[in-house]
Amino acid sequence: MRELLSIVLGGGRGSRLYPLTKYRSKPAVPFAGKYRLIDIPISNSLNSGFNLIYVLTQFNSESLNKHIARTYKLDDFSKGFVEIMAAEQSMDSTDWFQGTADAVRRSLKHINNPYVKHVLILSGDQLYKMDFRKLLDFHVQKKAEVTIACKPVPASDISHFGIMCADTKSRIKNFVEKPKKEEDVKNMSVEINKAPHYLASMGIYLFNKDVLFDILLATKKADFGKEVIPDSFASKHTYAYIHDGYWKDIGTIKAFYEENLSFADPIPSLDLFDENWQIFTRPRQLAPAKMNDCALSKVIIGEGSIIGRCNISHSVIGIRSRIETQTDIKDSVIMGADYYQTLDDIAEDKKNGIPPVGIGKGCNIQNAIIDKNARIGENVRILNKEKLDSLDSNICCIRDGLVIIPKNTIITDGTVI
Repeated sequence: MRELLSIVLGGGRGSRLYPLTKYRSKPAVPFAGKYRLIDIPISNSLNSGFNLIYVLTQFNSESLNKHIARTYKLDDFSKGFVEIMAAEQSMDSTDWFQGTADAVRRSLKHINNPYVKHVLILSGDQLYKMDFRKLLDFHVQKKAEVTIACKPVPASDISHFGIMCADTKSRIKNFVEKPKKEEDVKNMSVEINKAPHYLASMGIYLFNKDVLFDILLATKKADFGKEVIPDSFASKHTYAYIHDGYWKDIGTIKAFYEENLSFADPIPSLDLFDENWQIFTRPRQLAPAKMNDCALSKVIIGEGSIIGRCNISHSVIGIRSRIETQTDIKDSVIMGADYYQTLDDIAEDKKNGIPPVGIGKGCNIQNAIIDKNARIGENVRILNKEKLDSLDSNICCIRDGLVIIPKNTIITDGTVI
């Protein structure tokens, strides 16, 4: 549909997901064995029939830019595109993007298609399934100028979100940014299943194009959620669209870890096997995964993996993972590798006392995230032995009790973490 343009925000520094964002932006972080977070908003847009898509990038953007360029090559006859719109210095400004609204404001000069009547702003670091056609229908039916997608959340979660208050016609009349206690949102609840819930902004905004231009050109405020959107309530017809499906903000290590492992459950919240609503990603043409005499329980195995005689439970094993024999892995996310080593490469590494890419023999790994291209030697134990909540060292980080091995890290034989 040529009337709607999707703009996916490529993310800032992503400090809450560090060290997974040490070498990449948040939307480029791998998940569920083979995908990247950016695949979710792009897939939702394409499945909804909206194939005019810009992805705004700035920080640590090389990995994301490569993924977009190599993945989303639309048919010439569709007249659609998925294109990178990188931060740029110009005669008007030599600064980089200062926030979500600033990023879109400085990109307005490129939104010049006269057929486009609506602009959909999407976050690049959320997991959800959403038919944007229903959102657009709601927006048009209400004669809205701005529509904000909202998700009902219990009182225990309100401190993580901007909370909306809407009247009986769904028009937003009040907003509180990340309230610290329930008293701060008094009289803003809605009853769902006989329990009070609150409308949390999902960070998904639908604008009439002319209204988006009016709002952004009338102010220099940098952020949509905290500044621009709340300011619109008084002067623009702003409505709340309630999304009743799955949605998760995975901006923290703990949330990222938990949602990844949920895909190994028998019936996960987000169905990756729905052929009517596919999650698209880069077609890598890898060989099938190969396992030799393994004990597996609730495990996702990415293609191209080679796994020896191991015990693996409730874990996600990413593409090109190489795991040697007699290794136990539990409740962990193994992201895999960007490349294969030849047998000669592996022999040369071992000769030089360097573990090959992958996980060596006799290891025990629990409650961990192993980023790509990590080299884990033999008889390594990654268990958070001291039960620490937080730690930063030259070989690992610990966040919320979870051990994270950063990308390209070398862990020598016999190491205990």
